[in-house]
Amino acid sequence: MPAAGPAASPAEPQAPAAEEAPRRGRRRKPKEKEESQEKKLKRRGKLKRRGAAEDEQPQPEESGLGEDGVGPPKPKKTKKSKAKHDGEAGGDPSGAQRAAKAESALSNGGAPPKGQGHGDAEEELTEEAREGAFSNFPLSQNTINLLKARGVKYLFPVQVKTFQPIYNGKDLIAQARTGTGKTFSFAIPLVEKLQSVSHDGRRGRAPKVLVLVPTRELAIQVARDFQNLTRKLSVACFYGGTPYKAQFDLLKSGIDVLVGTPGRIKDHIQNSKLDLSTVKHVVLDEVDHMLDMGFAEQVEEILGFAYKKGSEDNPQTLLFSATCPRWVYDVAKKYMKDEYEQIDLVGKKTQRTATTVEHLAIQCRWSQRAAVLGDIIQVYSGSHGRTIVFCETKKEANELALNASLKQDAQSLHGDIPQKQREITLKGFRNGAFEVLIATNVAARGLDIPEVDLVVQCSPPKDVDSYIHRSGRTGRAGRTGICICFYQRREEDLLRQVEHKAGITFKRIGVPSATEIIKASSSDAKKFLDSVPPSAVDYFRQSAQELIEEKGAIDALAAALAHISGASSIQQRSLLNSTAGFVTMVLQCSIEMRTMSYAWRALKEQLGEEVDAKISAMRFLKGKMGVCFDIPVDELSHIQEQWQDTRRWQLSVAKELPELEEYPHEAGHGSSRFGNGRQGDSGFRRNNRFKNGNQGQNFNRSFH
Repeated sequence: MPAAGPAASPAEPQAPAAEEAPRRGRRRKPKEKEESQEKKLKRRGKLKRRGAAEDEQPQPEESGLGEDGVGPPKPKKTKKSKAKHDGEAGGDPSGAQRAAKAESALSNGGAPPKGQGHGDAEEELTEEAREGAFSNFPLSQNTINLLKARGVKYLFPVQVKTFQPIYNGKDLIAQARTGTGKTFSFAIPLVEKLQSVSHDGRRGRAPKVLVLVPTRELAIQVARDFQNLTRKLSVACFYGGTPYKAQFDLLKSGIDVLVGTPGRIKDHIQNSKLDLSTVKHVVLDEVDHMLDMGFAEQVEEILGFAYKKGSEDNPQTLLFSATCPRWVYDVAKKYMKDEYEQIDLVGKKTQRTATTVEHLAIQCRWSQRAAVLGDIIQVYSGSHGRTIVFCETKKEANELALNASLKQDAQSLHGDIPQKQREITLKGFRNGAFEVLIATNVAARGLDIPEVDLVVQCSPPKDVDSYIHRSGRTGRAGRTGICICFYQRREEDLLRQVEHKAGITFKRIGVPSATEIIKASSSDAKKFLDSVPPSAVDYFRQSAQELIEEKGAIDALAAALAHISGASSIQQRSLLNSTAGFVTMVLQCSIEMRTMSYAWRALKEQLGEEVDAKISAMRFLKGKMGVCFDIPVDELSHIQEQWQDTRRWQLSVAKELPELEEYPHEAGHGSSRFGNGRQGDSGFRRNNRFKNGNQGQNFNRSFH
């Protein structure tokens, strides 16, 4: 196609338009480094005339290319070095935007493709972010602004998959891992759908959306998520343990979205205060628990007021949960239309827990758990992190929260605690007034506290779904987390059952070593020092100078750090079963052993027959290329002095729990010696006089 630009120089033959720009650029380069503003304007006019001659309507603001894929000449001389290097450039005659786009295009070795307007920034987005971009969905600008205010930059996969079916009014069953944003999956499209039609502001209007949840805490959380998405709709939250009058007032004012627990919703229906005949959308969150034996009757009775058998005008039905057994689908079909969507982001053979959570297991005797728990929290969460500890019973939760061996400030949360107190406890936990929440399953579902760093389960739950929901309290919204499960030897089968059904593998570890505890405590102590205001330091300078003169600078500061961290002594623990006062040793063999008797003979040859009374809890290493066992800390130096390594045998202190052969295959001398009943005191003692400004203690007293 002939060009509309200026004619070529007589010294050079005519060239196609596509080559004209680079040749023109090379020809002028020796004459001047930069064009004058006047020349730039002339060139820009010529480019426009060229576009007119080619009968095109170029849009340089959106693309650096014309429809034929040929880029116009580059008018910006500051980019010449790059143009010469790459041999080709695409242009955009619009100042700073043109320069940025040209630079992006050149960095990729050529002109940008047609329609590209985002440069490298778009390429850096992950596939998940591109699929979840707000522009892909019919979201109002108000909703987008509210989502951004919550730190949400794009929709998560479960929200992407469910948005259009829900927005289009289809019934849906959705299963996704906990912590992946299931609440927003139904809240966002429902809010958009309600706000897309003219708003009914009449007093006393019946709700258009009913969300049923199994627990009060989850109800509060879901209602808060709805409220964070809209300023136009009225959102109410009804649950037991709270006065009726405030809820009556809300019903008289009119409600658009009602979130509640089955018991309280049923009460309002029976008292003729709540009308569900005009409800358009029904959501069952944590559907497996909702339709379990304890809730099925209440739920079906409530739904009976909103559904008419065989009617096409029945509400849209949405079922959400992290776990959906087959029987849930069968029961749910009673309330769903024949054509409904099924979305499963978990699958039958994949890991059902959140992929952002690391699963660890520690063998520990029940009597040692409170003391061990304090060390674990110190190492894996620290004094500035949040930890949730799950117990099986209310009694266990209360006893653990009051146990003097637990070093951190802790509060309990379970069904016997009044609702008002439970809300205060949760608020205190969220605000950082205390670091450890000890709870029963009441807190396992729906609590969205993104900053939870660690979850500890005091024993493997018999119900695998409970483990999934408990572990899901950490690693939420893309953050990583750790879930540690205590177990005893007799609970090995339960642990394997959780592994098999949840699709995970526990990493067996020992309790934190003394070195790890000191390192974590020192790190926390240094953070406390950073928080001291400079004005307060001046009051202690004289005392600090006296300490330095008396003890020396390093010893004085080390003692101060030890006091701040609360450490008064360190006691070693077994890596095998967490018993205090024992150290774990590893005896490696150059050949595979058939029985433990072979290891016992080697030990007795060097350490004498009396070693039989000192060694306990012997286990095969993985592959039976050695054993590990516990000895009292007091005997360690004596054994190390007596023992001499040989070609076949090497003895050392275990720094971490080695990989072990599984039970119950050990046979021989040591197999019956596991768990000799010897116990010690707390592994890492605290000086309880130190508390962070005594605020934690005062807060603690207000709950009891």
